[in-house]
Amino acid sequence: MADNLIQVTIFLLLTAAVGAVTYVKCRGHKRDANDSREYFLAGGNLPWTYVAGSILLTNISAEQIVGMNGAQSLLVAWWEIGAAFGLLILAWVLIPLYYKYKCTTTTELLEHRYQNAGIRTLVSALFLFGYMFILLPVVLYTGSLFMQSMFGLSLSVPTIATLFAIVGAVYAIFGGLRAIAISDTFNGLGLLAMGTAVTVFGLYAIDFDFSGVPLERLTLMGDSDSDIPWHTLLTGMVFIHIFYWGTNMVITQRALAAESVREARKGIYAAVAFKLVIPFIVVLPGIVAFKLYGEVGDVAYGKLVGDVLPPWLSGAFAAVIAGAVLSSFNSCLNSASALYTCDIHQKYFNPHTEVRKVGQRVALLFAVVAVALVPLYQNAKSIVALLQQLNGLYSMPVLAAFIVAIFFKGIHGKSIQVGLIFGALLYGFFTFVWTPLHYIHLMFITLCSTIILTLLLSWVWNGHKAASDAL
Repeated sequence: MADNLIQVTIFLLLTAAVGAVTYVKCRGHKRDANDSREYFLAGGNLPWTYVAGSILLTNISAEQIVGMNGAQSLLVAWWEIGAAFGLLILAWVLIPLYYKYKCTTTTELLEHRYQNAGIRTLVSALFLFGYMFILLPVVLYTGSLFMQSMFGLSLSVPTIATLFAIVGAVYAIFGGLRAIAISDTFNGLGLLAMGTAVTVFGLYAIDFDFSGVPLERLTLMGDSDSDIPWHTLLTGMVFIHIFYWGTNMVITQRALAAESVREARKGIYAAVAFKLVIPFIVVLPGIVAFKLYGEVGDVAYGKLVGDVLPPWLSGAFAAVIAGAVLSSFNSCLNSASALYTCDIHQKYFNPHTEVRKVGQRVALLFAVVAVALVPLYQNAKSIVALLQQLNGLYSMPVLAAFIVAIFFKGIHGKSIQVGLIFGALLYGFFTFVWTPLHYIHLMFITLCSTIILTLLLSWVWNGHKAASDAL
């Protein structure tokens, strides 16, 4: 009883401290309800430290920590190793283009390149679909599962998810990106420190001895029956990372909020350095948990933390995990608000709308729907694999649109719209009707098929003119 009281007290104190620091640092900045760059991009003056911290914590949330450790296999480290490549593509290729066109949303680049507002709207709709029905519910589910397993709470997962959603919505609705980025950075530092402590304590608990752990859980070369077969590294894996780190508004929004390309790149490079050491936090403890408990799945990390950390440290760690969950959740809410407000509402309903008010309503709607969908993910075998698989419904069609926009000119607008719909339907067919290959291979096939169809239709509709005026 005393240990639980210590955990909860430290958890509440640290969570409140981050909230207080965030409030103080945001208090002096201007608040214009009609300024989309202030609300969605923190006024375009985030320093590189906040860019790096926010990118890190937006990505490393409970679905990563719980899900990847829940795999209890070294193979999932590829999701972190590949992230470094995706971030470098963002820094070298995409950031200069986003800044050249002064983009508030990543989809704005497509409108400039295609000279077609409908494409921007369609891609935004696909992003919004993915955020509402996939990413947000998964973030809430995994965060709630961790808190339940660590503290041994009698509250149900949906109840804990509701509490997370309420707090996260407050950040997103009232603070905007500036508040999110500042809280992310402080929680990110805590996560790195506490995550390292968990790994070290866990290694001591097994005397640094991995004997008895099956070899297939200690290799980076997965066979064809594994979650990540080695040959998928040569096809879809690289493009999953390019999509997530380069075009996904939830991540890229932080880099767009810097004052210059140079400042954005500094933040991205710092994030790359962090990603290369993150497997020590999000992969290794899962293998330690296998050594201690056997195959326990997604409860592995929460159980390990509860067993190896002293009460005062486990309470502190719960605070940074809660911060990580809130980071991903409120970041996604803010990105959804930006996409809807800038790409849909201002274009088709009211160009002079009060940005903050519309964004707040969108965030509230998405939060409510996400909570309602949490129970659908409670029986997932592997939350990381499920998340990546479902993301393919929109990630590969959207990435195809960006690739064609960047490397080709003169593309007929209608062809890319048809390509986007075709890609989503094709991958949906592969996922729910016929699955002949691993889903990562099928994502690659979807990407290539969408690009080929887009270029072919553009060639036909442009009167057989060359559609390959590459940059």
